[in-house]
Amino acid sequence: MPALLHGLAFILASLLTAWPVGVLADKAPMRGVGEFTIPAWFKNSFLDLREDAAEASARGRSLMVYIGQDGCPYCAALFNTNFSQKSVEDYARAHFDALDINMWGDRAVVDVDGESLTEKAFAAKHEVWFTPTILFFDGIGKRVLRINGYYPPRRFLAALRYVAEDSAKGETFAAYLERVAPPAAPGTLIDEPFFLRPPYDLKDTASPVVVFFEQRDCDECRDLHREVLDKAETRREIGRFRAIQLDRWSATPVVTPSGERSTARQWADALGIGYVPAAVFFDDGREVMRIEAMFKAFHVQSVMDYVASRAYRTQPSFQRFIQGRADGLREAGVGVDLWK
Repeated sequence: MPALLHGLAFILASLLTAWPVGVLADKAPMRGVGEFTIPAWFKNSFLDLREDAAEASARGRSLMVYIGQDGCPYCAALFNTNFSQKSVEDYARAHFDALDINMWGDRAVVDVDGESLTEKAFAAKHEVWFTPTILFFDGIGKRVLRINGYYPPRRFLAALRYVAEDSAKGETFAAYLERVAPPAAPGTLIDEPFFLRPPYDLKDTASPVVVFFEQRDCDECRDLHREVLDKAETRREIGRFRAIQLDRWSATPVVTPSGERSTARQWADALGIGYVPAAVFFDDGREVMRIEAMFKAFHVQSVMDYVASRAYRTQPSFQRFIQGRADGLREAGVGVDLWK
């Protein structure tokens, strides 16, 4: 019997040595996956957005369309953090009819322009880069505001108030935020060694460009620097860009990637920057995509890789790209945490 066991051990050791490691090894873990349920107060709808917008308007409300996906940690934060706060939930329920759409789903949707399509085709049509994406419509189906990503509760409630109370006045969301929560005067921007120094001329650059719009005395800006930009992997990715930082409200001169002479504030207004910090990515003189919500390091690094590698030219879906990137890292033995 000992000889038999010895022989079996030898055979097993030989198989383990000869077998490709990747076949036997499990993927590295995926952490930070979001868990949530859609609230019961969301409307049970046939997803004819024309009818839903009209019904909401008849009740003195606006239509809020949430677009998300299973496992999304930012969607989980929306439901488990924002809507768990009574002030946010009460305001949303009083002023909005809310619908949910799965960006990979197959349910039938009739868009506000009358086009019939599936949920996933609806998400593709509206160029959903991030989840959650939230679209707000008035009674005739005009889009009033779009949120690309997760807003923390205070900023999210401000967005709800803007749509419900002020959007019809013709004021932009950025102007509304400046009026109700003006930027603080004291303090300075948080500097980083990889930011280029003025003068800022972004025209005719061979490298892609990323512009960080920030403001002084900004909690979300501090979080960006401490939790995202300070990480070694982020710094490796940002080294592939010409990166500049602008005070969103300042008169700092800048030549934009398209060659226009402007100031930081004028350019931010023209771009419609409502949320700070925001990061806008350019390549070949045109905007590729932007981050204008709260994102953790893995997603910011993935956006940088998507633009710098120019994968956007062949893969139009950022969500498909980030899934493939996460799988590649995990197969190489690198763990992925979506919420760090």
